[in-house]
Amino acid sequence: MQAAKKEFAKHGLGGARVDEIAERAKANKRMIYHYFGSKEKLFKAVLEAAYLDIRNAEQKLDLESMPAEQALEHLVRFTWDYYLKHPEFITLVNSENLHRARHLKKSEVIAVASRKFVAMMQSLLDRGVKEGVFRPGIDATQLNITIAAIGYYYLTNRFTGTIVFERDLMTPEALKERLAFNLDTIMRLVRADTL
Repeated sequence: MQAAKKEFAKHGLGGARVDEIAERAKANKRMIYHYFGSKEKLFKAVLEAAYLDIRNAEQKLDLESMPAEQALEHLVRFTWDYYLKHPEFITLVNSENLHRARHLKKSEVIAVASRKFVAMMQSLLDRGVKEGVFRPGIDATQLNITIAAIGYYYLTNRFTGTIVFERDLMTPEALKERLAFNLDTIMRLVRADTL
């Protein structure tokens, strides 16, 4: 799976070669096909594992034990750090989007994990409203999309952004500034005192 993840992240589904995966994994190509059935099914398994990795890591954050504001800030930081530490996740998601989510559509595993995450986010928002720190009526799914987007877009466009904005977006200082901006943006979006 690790060898397949690296190959798919580097070349996408279309460019990845099972020969390369087998060589990198020191595995028999025929056994890979026997176990997974096809390159597409192997890609689906890698994609599911990538999504489950981030969802499982989010569940381990123990956000329920923190005040709502602290928990949300922790989640925003975690998401940013996860993208930086796991660039293959972003590449795999990009590849699946090129295929119009054809593989994820068939995944009940991802549907269940995603529902669990949205429920966790909704619980966090509800807690923040009860604590008087978050405004009511925030859609948990929309907030999750926004948290993902402000990190995802920055990192997927880091090369073109460096040219367009005439600054290196990946220096330690630039990454620190971006995280601070992400935190400020999300917290302003949800805070009760911004009404």
